[in-house]
Amino acid sequence: MAHSLIRKCIKPASPNVLPALSVSLIRRRLATVAAADDEPAQSSFTFSSEGDKVYMKGPSGKWKSSSSVTMPMSFMTGSIVGKRFYNEVKTREADDGNGWTVMLDYRTLKTPSKRPLKLPTLPLAKAIAAEWEYQLTDGIRPFTMPLMRLACTALERVPLTRSKIIENLMMKFNQDLVFCRAPDDNELTSYVHDLQVEKIDPLLHWVESEFGYKPVVYSSLFGGKQEDGLVTAIENLLKKADDCELATIDAIAASAHSLIIAIGMVRGKLQIEEAIQLIRLEEDYQVDRWSLVEGGHDVDIADLRVQISSPIVFLGLSRSM
Repeated sequence: MAHSLIRKCIKPASPNVLPALSVSLIRRRLATVAAADDEPAQSSFTFSSEGDKVYMKGPSGKWKSSSSVTMPMSFMTGSIVGKRFYNEVKTREADDGNGWTVMLDYRTLKTPSKRPLKLPTLPLAKAIAAEWEYQLTDGIRPFTMPLMRLACTALERVPLTRSKIIENLMMKFNQDLVFCRAPDDNELTSYVHDLQVEKIDPLLHWVESEFGYKPVVYSSLFGGKQEDGLVTAIENLLKKADDCELATIDAIAASAHSLIIAIGMVRGKLQIEEAIQLIRLEEDYQVDRWSLVEGGHDVDIADLRVQISSPIVFLGLSRSM
């Protein structure tokens, strides 16, 4: 890191020039370059206020007033965007009467790509408004706003990358968590196998009745191969899903390592707690056997609850009228 900074700020005409420079000069140049590197090089914004106006500072460094607030791309990554710059959060009907928007003071909230955040239902708009209202004055924390993140995904990422999302989901389908079965001929894994038969088999029976093909279970860590008919049926279901449904399925599948569990939740076969129990089946067995590690297992469980429940809540609110 230091070497690259030195090369960036000092371009000697010959290799003998560098030793001649004073240490203080090198330090000053390094500090200047490091400060410049800390400035945002992408489409991020900072905020400043004067009286009743809020200004957004873009990458160009120029300040401008606006009747809308555009969230930076860093909003989608989980880093802190900036200090809270608004006092009141409310919702209102979109100008065209098609959907609902969130207002930060008198400014309409926009997505990271500067599209209006036009939500399909008032309950979803109020829930996202509540996430913004919850933010503290010292910083806006996107990781406490899962509904906002899912809304941006459904409005922007899914329409543009729908085929790629489906391709990625289907690529992992044969390695689905519910298809992997612990060996029953081993003393260390036979109890886990019995738990899987008891808890997971009802879900597999539902898949067979729903799609007409019996799933194949296997003990290989590398997965197996499902019948082509089942693969086609699942892929067709994803293609027919609307943007909110596909965003929900993708989010749950990423956390659960299971497309089947995601589809089961969206179709109403699995409740949130049932899904979490299936996802953590083996780990909970180990916890029961060796005890829970505070600050480890309990944090993982809490995080999983958020990752699994928020997409279902988002989908339910997007359908509520």
